[in-house]
Amino acid sequence: MDIFKNLKEKVFEANIRLKTEGLIVLTWGNVSAIDREHEVIAIKPSGIPYHLLKPEQIVIVDLKTSAPIVENGLAPSSDTPTHLELYRNFPEIGAIVHTHSTYATVWSQACMEIPPLGTTHADTFSTPIPCTRPMNKEEIMSDYELNTGKVIVERIKGTNPLHCPAVLVSHHGPFTWGITPENAVENAVILEQVAQMAILTRQLIPTISNIPGTLLLKHFQRKHGPHAYYGQSSSRK
Repeated sequence: MDIFKNLKEKVFEANIRLKTEGLIVLTWGNVSAIDREHEVIAIKPSGIPYHLLKPEQIVIVDLKTSAPIVENGLAPSSDTPTHLELYRNFPEIGAIVHTHSTYATVWSQACMEIPPLGTTHADTFSTPIPCTRPMNKEEIMSDYELNTGKVIVERIKGTNPLHCPAVLVSHHGPFTWGITPENAVENAVILEQVAQMAILTRQLIPTISNIPGTLLLKHFQRKHGPHAYYGQSSSRK
């Protein structure tokens, strides 16, 4: 019996949703989720086209050793060390998404944070979407994917990662996360929409100011605060 069957199926479904939501081209993306009780993660195998992907191909990786638990002979995503570094540092995170979605990647390539310009942003992100510093030559040439995780941790340490469940890696692309794979993918969808809106708004008014702080806080807390009232009580997180 495969004790990780349910985890694999959830990660498979979340990866497929990246495709249906239009967030990926070719194999440019991956979703992972963690089972903290067994200290493993499940992640998309490296380079497998989405139309060929099957639940049993999802790779199980040991959280502590970074080694795949050999079941199907497939190598995990090349981004696995980045995912592992985030899970090790932020126990609140239950799932991670990486894409190269167009508008969020534009901000990443520009090495710019995404400013909070309106309530669409504020409903999910309580701050600007942060962008990491560019990686130096040594970081790139040795343990590149692990160091990608480290610069993300460096950028967001000291914050509640669920209050801004996204980051842009300079010159690279976005990562989002959430409590569940579904939640992490939803945040990736929202991030891409917010990134597009911010670009278009800046085109209209290059000097536009950020949303007032009071309004940003109001919209975030009505969905995610201790007295949240948006939606039905059973679905609030």
